[in-house]
Amino acid sequence: MASKRRFMQLDVFSRQPLKGNPLAVVIDGDGLDEATMRAFARWTNLSETAFLLLPTTPEADYRVRIFTPRQELPFAGHPSVGSAYAAIEAGLVAGSKTKLIQQCAAGLLPMEIENPGAQRIIHVQAPAAGLQDVSAEVRRIIAEAIGMASHDMQMSLVDNGPRWWVCDLQEASRVRALRPDLHAIQRLCEQHDALGVSVFGQERSGLAQMAVRAFCPGDGMSEDPVTGSANAGIMAFLTSRGDTRYGLSYLASQGREIGHDGYVSVRRDPASGAIVIGGQCVTVIRGELDLAEIG
Repeated sequence: MASKRRFMQLDVFSRQPLKGNPLAVVIDGDGLDEATMRAFARWTNLSETAFLLLPTTPEADYRVRIFTPRQELPFAGHPSVGSAYAAIEAGLVAGSKTKLIQQCAAGLLPMEIENPGAQRIIHVQAPAAGLQDVSAEVRRIIAEAIGMASHDMQMSLVDNGPRWWVCDLQEASRVRALRPDLHAIQRLCEQHDALGVSVFGQERSGLAQMAVRAFCPGDGMSEDPVTGSANAGIMAFLTSRGDTRYGLSYLASQGREIGHDGYVSVRRDPASGAIVIGGQCVTVIRGELDLAEIG
């Protein structure tokens, strides 16, 4: 039997509609089974779809399940930022709150609300990241896939829920000029259970200090418009190498190469080492679904 559920579609990491990373949010997700959630995420065909649920622990303000068209993710940055925004807009969380706890498969994640109100900026603490060295063979494949010499870039496999190969290309001009071999990246991701390859380089002018791109063809997206988990992974990578070029906080630009223009705030707490990402959101669609369980 069909049940009407509130629905929002947002642009995350942008205040301009159609410039950020789209996110579908089902506000009243309780009662839907996993098969229906997966089917709806495939149907939206967005990089992620979030379902807001009642929390199962008293510490949390709400619970979220996050699905790509192909799999469920324990954590992802833009769905976390967007889910908090949607929870506030829908009245699940008081609009005056400046601190929230999000429950997701990765655990209980602290959220901060800067400038409560229409211009709010939402920050989420990313799960702690694990880093692994990259074998010479994988390094060679990635270098060939993105058209770079392997000796020209530092690289690690970063796991903060999703698994990203993070590659330092030094300069933003290199990042923006890439024409990667997406088939090679897809094969590599399937072989190693990774989400994709993220690359970054230093911007020399403009609002942002870093340019980022994230290629994830193995998950149905040739290039993600703006990626929270990859940006958090980049900060973890920089920290592991003692790289201080960007300091403890910076603004990253992502998405211009595919017609978007997103900005991600990234910072690291010097005492705890916690990495926090944040950005603005804007509502593009607001309505309701007639969605019956199919499982």
